[in-house]
Amino acid sequence: MALNSNQKPKVTIVTPSLAAANNGNWQTVRRWANAIAPIAQVSIVQQWPGDDSSAEKSDVLIALHARRSAPSISNWYACRGSRGLAVILAGTDLYRDIQFDLDAQRSMKQAHSLVLLQEKAPEALAPAEQKKARIIFQSTSRRKPLSKTLRHLNVLMVGHLRPEKAPQTLFQVAHLLKDHRDIYIDHIGRVLEPALGKAAQQTMIEAPNYRWLAELPHAIVRRRIQRAHLLVHTSAMEGGAHVVMEAVNSGTPVLASDVDGNIGMLGKNYQGYFPFNNANVLAERIKECRATQSDENGLLNVLSEQCRDRAKLFDPKVEQHAIQTLVKDLLGVS
Repeated sequence: MALNSNQKPKVTIVTPSLAAANNGNWQTVRRWANAIAPIAQVSIVQQWPGDDSSAEKSDVLIALHARRSAPSISNWYACRGSRGLAVILAGTDLYRDIQFDLDAQRSMKQAHSLVLLQEKAPEALAPAEQKKARIIFQSTSRRKPLSKTLRHLNVLMVGHLRPEKAPQTLFQVAHLLKDHRDIYIDHIGRVLEPALGKAAQQTMIEAPNYRWLAELPHAIVRRRIQRAHLLVHTSAMEGGAHVVMEAVNSGTPVLASDVDGNIGMLGKNYQGYFPFNNANVLAERIKECRATQSDENGLLNVLSEQCRDRAKLFDPKVEQHAIQTLVKDLLGVS
């Protein structure tokens, strides 16, 4: 098949999260649509087939989430087989659902191609599934690192309040550091689990250095990431965290839980990990960053240098080329 500039092929992206969700999944889908647009017509839907009749005529279906998009994947497979079908595996797919969920397992078998978002993800797949997999790192625009004060340390966490993001670790850290008035902790994210929202509000009362800022527009979040001295990422599972990549490309170093999804983004030799759910170690690492903040050989600057070295993986041109190559492969374009 050849791509005809006068009649572009049709690609449909199925996602559980549309723009109103304001989360990493939506940012991924929006960016993929923009990358595909030069070579194909693109529709974004929550299910296939749906109300958009043009989407039903698609040549390619790219589905985000093996479990949550399973009905659309099965519908496509029933009509077309595996031809033109790719599934992007999220963290909940890789590190939970594919182990026991029949829908997620079926989605992987039905797909022609599996897309992984970080370099450790293939380890979660069986050999047969690894043969269908390719890694496409996410990307974001580079932002010039800002000059930041040495009078205090600004710590930021970005993530909706849900169990997978493990915000309770940050709440515990805020209590441990509440007497360190030179360490400020800001937390951005919508409440998806009411108990965690109540815990955030209680933490603000008990730990005056902690502020929960609720949900903010993505453009404002990016500016806050850029201004922070340090991003903290406490997740229990990740497919390839969008916010980690945004921090790296903003010149903001990261302290991240030592789960595979984070290691696959930052590299096995990165020095900014802490044991998952271990608030004591995370608090000590934050204090070390503060204590050595002006030391060019201190932890904060070491992490900054490692993130600069990693940033090349998250280049928009690299991601766009990889996405377009996937689409051409699904179309059978030589």
